[in-house]
Amino acid sequence: MPQRPVLHLVTRPIRPGTPQLSLRQPESNALESDKLLRGTREVLIRHGAEIYRLRHTRNDKLILTK
Repeated sequence: MPQRPVLHLVTRPIRPGTPQLSLRQPESNALESDKLLRGTREVLIRHGAEIYRLRHTRNDKLILTK
C-alpha cells in the first residue's frame, strides 16, 4: 500500500517569549500546495472521522479549518 503524505504544522509564537513549536518536514517529503489543491481554491481532507477544509486565500495564504 502506498504511504500517505503527512502534513506537519509550523507555528510562530503569539507574543515574544512564548515557546515556539516547529515540526519541519524534510524537503524531500514536502508537497506542493498546487498538487494538493489540484487547480481549485479549496480541498477537503478526511482525517479519521473528521473532515477538514484547506483553503487558498486571495492573500496567497493557506487556511486549514475543521
